[in-house]
Parts: sequence; C-alpha cells; structure tokens
Amino acid sequence: MTIVETVLVFALIPLAIYGVITLLTLRPKATRIPRYRPGQEWNYAPVWWSANPAGLNADHHAESSPVPGPTARGGARGNW
Repeated sequence: MTIVETVLVFALIPLAIYGVITLLTLRPKATRIPRYRPGQEWNYAPVWWSANPAGLNADHHAESSPVPGPTARGGARGNW
C-alpha cells in the first residue's frame, strides 16, 4: 500500500464524508424562509392556541363540576 493510497483511505474519504454531512446540515438554513426578528413588523394573523379546548367554551361553568379539595399537604415547612 503506497502513501497516496493510505492518505486517500484515511484522510480524504473521511473528509469527503464530513463535507457531505456538513452540506446536508447547512442546506436547510440557506433555503429557509426569513425569520422574524424583534422590531420587525408582524404581517400575519394572530393564532390563538389553548392546551384545553374545552376551557375556551363559554358555556362551561365551574359550578357544574365539583372541584375536589386540596389533597396534598406540605409546603415550605416540610410537613407532609
């Protein structure tokens, strides 16, 4: 095995693999749409999100469902 073959196998092939991975990693950043930066005008409609869609219902009243009393004990004093 010559020096050229050794350098090719142990240096250039791994560098080529790292180069391909780097290009695949950086590619999405270059093709992404522009990001919002603080201070820029916001040109999109507001999107309201709730983790509990039932909580958005105006007909839902707290009186209709009994709220259980506190079940946990303890606190800053550490009394469990």
